[in-house]
Amino acid sequence: MIRPNIIVFTGPESSGKSYLAKKVARQFGLPLVNEFARDYIQQLKGPYVQSDLLKIAKGQYEPINRLSENDQWVILDTDALTIKIWSEEKYQSTHPEIIKLLDQNTVSHYLLCKPDIPWVFDPQRENNSDRERLFNIYLEELNARKENFTIVEGSFLKREQIAIDFFKKLFS
Repeated sequence: MIRPNIIVFTGPESSGKSYLAKKVARQFGLPLVNEFARDYIQQLKGPYVQSDLLKIAKGQYEPINRLSENDQWVILDTDALTIKIWSEEKYQSTHPEIIKLLDQNTVSHYLLCKPDIPWVFDPQRENNSDRERLFNIYLEELNARKENFTIVEGSFLKREQIAIDFFKKLFS
């Protein structure tokens, strides 16, 4: 099976990842893998625990295996990088299989969303007070892993334009 090229929207909570991923996927007619954690956490009978993070990481990548050879590009609304960072933030460790998933699923490019827009409440969000610090952790991780990335920042309109321009250039 031919693996699709993966573009991931990543960054701290409430930085516009889901909105931009959906908008770009619609505009360019690309398959979108939504954030698996949202549905997973919603169906739990109580709060999630560290062992749930591995299930979430595996669930995030499962849809990619069902894509056809015609799906040359796919957009992910988050990936194992977010799960790794959050696991280290909340539990001070990361399951080795999450690291393995991160290493195995090669990403063509990350669109790193800066948290310079207002934080919006959501019952699943846990951290509204230091998003800039978390953004810097994403930045350090992407640089350390030598990943290709573009920072998406500014007003909502500017963010959309950065993302759309990235895809236009990608497909030109």
